[in-house]
Amino acid sequence: MKKKALILGIETSCDETAAAVLEESAGTIPNLLSNIVSSQEKIHKKFGGVVPELAARSHIEKIDLIVNAALKKSRRKLKDIDAIAVTSGPGLIVCLSVGLNFAKALAMTLKKPLIVVNHLEGHALSPKLITDLNYPYLLLLISGGHSQYLAVKKLGKYKRLGTTIDDAVGEAFDKTAKLLGIKFPGGPFIEKFAAKGNKNRFDLPKPIINRGGCNLSLAGLKTAVLKISKSIKNNQDKYDLAASFQKTIEEILVKKTRIAFDEFKKICRTKNNFFVIAGGVAANNNIRNKLEKLSFEEKFIPIFPPMNLCGDNAAMIAMVGLEKFKLKQFSKLNSPAKPRWQLDESAAFLKGAGVKL
Repeated sequence: MKKKALILGIETSCDETAAAVLEESAGTIPNLLSNIVSSQEKIHKKFGGVVPELAARSHIEKIDLIVNAALKKSRRKLKDIDAIAVTSGPGLIVCLSVGLNFAKALAMTLKKPLIVVNHLEGHALSPKLITDLNYPYLLLLISGGHSQYLAVKKLGKYKRLGTTIDDAVGEAFDKTAKLLGIKFPGGPFIEKFAAKGNKNRFDLPKPIINRGGCNLSLAGLKTAVLKISKSIKNNQDKYDLAASFQKTIEEILVKKTRIAFDEFKKICRTKNNFFVIAGGVAANNNIRNKLEKLSFEEKFIPIFPPMNLCGDNAAMIAMVGLEKFKLKQFSKLNSPAKPRWQLDESAAFLKGAGVKL
């Protein structure tokens, strides 16, 4: 009887130290035996954001404990692991290096294959942990550092349809939360504030809403929130601004997603049009509901990872590792960390002043 492949996944791209053990199954959906995530929220809270040096130090202190916890929960031994998959980028290089070096040491000691993984590819394949999803499909990746529409053609083959030219959606949420006096990490709390507010009180801008295809721009929206926040007098003002901001983000994403649907259908002809929404912001229920409704209207099938797999985690890294293991796509032990690493490496870099759309 053929042994089922067992993959250890490691993730340290930013401020979560994570490890997971994933086992190949007889079907198409693998068995997630463990998925341990250790947050650094308390460490960075007083600074209002992630401090790279402190994040890296915390990874160094925790990584051995987290990997052991993942192995213990999986009820598997380290010697049983067939390959080690680890995030190699994009992310904070001091953080990436901790996980990458740890994984390399394990691979050398165990004489097992090393598989370096693009963090964004982890998000792209995260639905495969819970559903029988076939290629190709459309991906909206919305997180703290990334906002992109991608046609996922197959493992390792991606076509970027649109991206942010400035702030990511999650970044806009976090900065708005900070302006409203919500302590880090504030983004997830915007939705709670918004539930108490009048979403029509403030008319906020929607930059490049009628141009640039499905590219996004959120810096102008953030600036407008900054100006209004200076005149806030009470909690109700905060709730109204949060509600107006939430509504504006929803309207931007609905408009740009409709364009992305059309772009996807031009390049990918498939019987069923699947639409995956992944990344930390995919946990926002209002955004989920709006994009789900739009998907059904446009005859797309929406797929969201479970809430616990929307943020950074090692299960998604192990998922990519398993796919690559089956194809024997192994990495060299001198593989470097890549703080900037696009899924579509042929796509133009659009961030910065002077971008023409």
